[in-house]
Amino acid sequence: MSRTALRICPLCEATCGLTLTLSRTNEGATGTPGTTGTTGTPGTTVTGARGDRDDVFSRGFICPKGAAFGAVDADPDRLRTPLVRRAGRLEEASWQEAFDAIADALPALTRQYGPQSTGVVLGNPNVHTMAGALYPPMLLKALGTRNLFTASTLDQMPKHVSSGLLFGDPFAIPVPDLDRTDFLLLLGANPLDSNGSLCTAPDFPGRLRALRARGGTLVVVDPRRTRTAALADRHLAPRPGTDALLLAALAHTLLAEKLADPGPLAPHLHGLSELPDALAAFTPEAVAPRCDLDAAAIRDLARALAAAPTAAVYGRMGSCTVEHGTLASWLVDVLNILTGNLDRPGGALFPLSATAPAPRPAGPGKGFALGRWTSRVSGHPEAKSELPLAALAEEIDTPGEGRIRALIAIAANPVLSAPDGRRLDAALAGLDFMVSVDPYLNETSRHAHVVLPPPAPAQSAHFDFAFNGFAVRNQVRFTPPAVPLEDGRMDECEIHARLVLAVSGLHGTADPDAVDDMAVRAALTRATADPASPLHGDDPTRLAGLLTGSTGPLRRLDMMLRLGPYGDQFGAVHQFGSYDDRPGPYDGQPAPYDGRPGPGGTRAAAEVLTLDRLLSAPHGIDLGPLQPRLPDVLRTRSGGVELLPDPVAAELPRLREALTGRPAALVLVGRRHLRSNNSWLHNVPALTGGSNRCTLQVHPEDAARLGLADGGRARVTADGGSVDVPVEVTDAVRTGVVSLPHGWGHDRPGTRLSVASAAPGANVNQLLDGRLLDPLSGTAVLNGFPVELAPLD
Repeated sequence: MSRTALRICPLCEATCGLTLTLSRTNEGATGTPGTTGTTGTPGTTVTGARGDRDDVFSRGFICPKGAAFGAVDADPDRLRTPLVRRAGRLEEASWQEAFDAIADALPALTRQYGPQSTGVVLGNPNVHTMAGALYPPMLLKALGTRNLFTASTLDQMPKHVSSGLLFGDPFAIPVPDLDRTDFLLLLGANPLDSNGSLCTAPDFPGRLRALRARGGTLVVVDPRRTRTAALADRHLAPRPGTDALLLAALAHTLLAEKLADPGPLAPHLHGLSELPDALAAFTPEAVAPRCDLDAAAIRDLARALAAAPTAAVYGRMGSCTVEHGTLASWLVDVLNILTGNLDRPGGALFPLSATAPAPRPAGPGKGFALGRWTSRVSGHPEAKSELPLAALAEEIDTPGEGRIRALIAIAANPVLSAPDGRRLDAALAGLDFMVSVDPYLNETSRHAHVVLPPPAPAQSAHFDFAFNGFAVRNQVRFTPPAVPLEDGRMDECEIHARLVLAVSGLHGTADPDAVDDMAVRAALTRATADPASPLHGDDPTRLAGLLTGSTGPLRRLDMMLRLGPYGDQFGAVHQFGSYDDRPGPYDGQPAPYDGRPGPGGTRAAAEVLTLDRLLSAPHGIDLGPLQPRLPDVLRTRSGGVELLPDPVAAELPRLREALTGRPAALVLVGRRHLRSNNSWLHNVPALTGGSNRCTLQVHPEDAARLGLADGGRARVTADGGSVDVPVEVTDAVRTGVVSLPHGWGHDRPGTRLSVASAAPGANVNQLLDGRLLDPLSGTAVLNGFPVELAPLD
């Protein structure tokens, strides 16, 4: 007997809607893969996954990861019960025993050594869950620690920092208006394999094909001929790590040739007149030798960008995880501003998530500051309240007052994802106490004293708090659990709530719902105390009583929707901003811009966004195309766009020095696989093999020069150490560049990853010692660093 259920895919940033086929079976007793029931008992099996054609955002699109949802959900290596370390060994334990151990250890360590003795690591999968969005801020507040490390400093922190400096808000990240643009310039991005990043766009490949079909232009800048580059009208292959130089030369050309025209943005810009002098050194002729591009090609690109009716510049991993990642991210938006394409349909626009704070009148804000505190050992400045993940090992293994003695890792595997995994591996083994919230016993969680395993994805509700804020179309979707929670399992939100209670000293004295009640009360107290809020002076208790939802997390979601830009502010606003609730227009063709007003128009009170209305729309609610939002989005101290912020101006001399630097003979870059997402999908047989292999791609000319053969092996050496890898000779990489994917190295003992450990691959981050960082954002330089190669017999 089978049935279907809807589920938003949590396996990448595209957030596609899935239709799952579920079957009730007794095969769980025989260990048949696909069973989510407890071994030896009947269970519900995800026997198929296809795209939800009625989903308002993804319209039926599905990638290989989504198609393998059932295999991901039923991986037999997933932990089903907590683990507690006893006499040096991790053993199965009850939930009560697990939280007892945490409550006994962590508060005592804090009392003895202070709040900074505990660190928190948040991994990439954390933002793909409801729990990961709702509870870590409360956990950090309960701990009182500033030692927060996240995957952002291995990926996207430069974009947060540049947005914070430009717009006053690190989450005000403009995204390319893919469905309406005429010209798209992509740098260091391969969305045909990644499905997009900081640009949530189901069927990114289809949207790029639609761009070209309507006569638009796609230009890709990448040292590899990726699947995305192969689709492009034009592909430039510069030396890795030179993105900021190339972008600076494009901006210089726009300014020098009087092609810059910010248009309606001009009144909001501060520092425009200083920009020509700041970029004077970065002429195409000066930059071309360092980028290994032709100066005329750079000028032609700048002119084409300026001449396009609408255009958007978009940079991702390849432009962020390099030595000048923050400058490159800043220059992406500078180009969008100079061409008048920022905050313009067809250009780069600011999404408006349903759970974002309601728009405020324009005016000066608090601004954005860097370096409000620094790390203990090397003095790395914080960025967005985070310290570099590359510094975690030294914060643990360096003796002295304030060293990290306890660690909470949530959906994180930094032993593989952060630089110098060997040092971090050893450091974790020396912790006094460690908690890992993870479904696997992996290279990091194997060091934990307590492992708290969340249930399989089909057993969890889903709402995208994070990715809706980067979506190329405003929409809102929620899916309840597709499968009932298995006996003996604990809901992921409850795990997080109980963890907050345990570290707060409230374990055993308060119910998990109390954590959600505290969050609701705090948010409503702030809203009613804010003179600018329509709820000013109201009673928080009364407002809390109006919330719906059968669980604490759903009550919080209802509150956030009501307080958000499409909500009714608990009845305080009976008419609100217009949005289009028709199905979204994307069908492989450009989305029409209907000219309708955004928030600020009118809409019937019966159609405001609440949890009840969201639950009544199982395929989601379309909120219309992205709309111009400046100046309301700005939170800088000046109230304008700070086009040349002081930290950026201070960093430009270092970029000028790169013009005369001698490039390394051979540098390494990473690469993405369509059927993978860093380390967390390497244990699923359906997503391994084929092109998803850990090989070192080498250009034929470099291979011949170095004596490397296709299928042979090579030793790669850099500042952090060496790894031995199989060689793949291919002209998909340019000369002077080799490519090794990120997230491999599953060869450590003590894990329970049977598929991944059978084909472990090599950990590229072991080539790094953690010292090479983008100074403004603390992001590890994972791309464009020098390596040496030697053939192995």
